[in-house]
Amino acid sequence: MSMKNNLKVSHVTYITYLGMMIAVAMILSYVESLVPFYFGAPGIKLGLANFVMVFMIYQQNAKEALLINFLRIILVGFLFGNMSSILYSLAGGLLSFIVMYLSKKMHIFGICGVSILGGISHNMGQLVVAMFVVRTFGVAYYLPVLLIGGLITGLLIGIVTEEILKRIPKRGTQSL
Repeated sequence: MSMKNNLKVSHVTYITYLGMMIAVAMILSYVESLVPFYFGAPGIKLGLANFVMVFMIYQQNAKEALLINFLRIILVGFLFGNMSSILYSLAGGLLSFIVMYLSKKMHIFGICGVSILGGISHNMGQLVVAMFVVRTFGVAYYLPVLLIGGLITGLLIGIVTEEILKRIPKRGTQSL
């Protein structure tokens, strides 16, 4: 096979991989919307789709993780939500991405710690948007609940991601 054909196959494989990751994130978002997870407080969800972002930050790179997360938020918002859900999800998703990326890059925390920080910061981003939407800081009373929820869900997503990463070789280290 010529070099030109190898590059085409490689590019197609790369695009296919990213498409599959977006699909997995969208499916996890949809499943989460169908299954009622109740943590004793309204608005707290498992954040199953955040598994894909943590996975991609460790498996690939930040650019791909951000792209997949952004596309997932927009697509899921248009398919199953509304503009309000997109706004809240973008705020939480962007803040959690920045916090997870920086904490991974600084090598201070492992996968579970990075995921916990992501869960907490996701909730914080959404809380800030809520403060602007309702035009009061009164919603900040919900902060302790969101911190605990982010810690628990971040830990669960981190454990799952860590176990999966142990079993899947980094893309590019094995032929398809």
